[in-house]
Amino acid sequence: MTTSTRWTLVVLAVAAALIAAFALELGDTPSGSGGSPAAQVSRTHRDADTPEALAEPRRRADLPPCPAAADNPGPKELRGIVVECAADGAQVDVARALAGRPVVLNLWAYWCGPCAEELPAMADYQRRVGPEVAVVTVHQDENETAGLLRLAELGVRLPTLQDGQRRIAAALGVPNVMPATVILRADGSVAKILPQAFTSADEIAAAVKNAVQ
Repeated sequence: MTTSTRWTLVVLAVAAALIAAFALELGDTPSGSGGSPAAQVSRTHRDADTPEALAEPRRRADLPPCPAAADNPGPKELRGIVVECAADGAQVDVARALAGRPVVLNLWAYWCGPCAEELPAMADYQRRVGPEVAVVTVHQDENETAGLLRLAELGVRLPTLQDGQRRIAAALGVPNVMPATVILRADGSVAKILPQAFTSADEIAAAVKNAVQ
């Protein structure tokens, strides 16, 4: 083997190693660190979002507890899905937690501008309607800290599920857009999927009325 051939093989081996390393790095990049926000994520939250790291963001957000599990099994599409409650990290059986009364399920992410405009309207609607309807939000990005800080910044205190894998949206067949709202009837059936942004509590009230009547 000539010296020139040996050098060629060495260069090719180094290039292959660099390409492999680069591919691995891309595969480990979380969606919240430069990838497309619309891309599916692989984890519920970041490894950095430990209970200790989330303690202060949770204190600042001051969210109410997530709904308690009801006796009935809830929406069939959501059975078997368990996610984290953003308020305290408790595990939530989603189908049972959303059972027993009409639910307005609002899907959002911390980086979504229209979501930030819509969330205060959702909170206003919940204040108006009282316990007859439950408004529950679902944060659909693995950066749980950023989601909590966004809610604190907006002053929105609604029960919030942390679903970085977007399992809830996938199970309900929600289009891959945000914000999106799913209206569930008291029996757990899906009344309407609304891939749109609302700007006021009046708009939300009208949409719920039209969906469940």
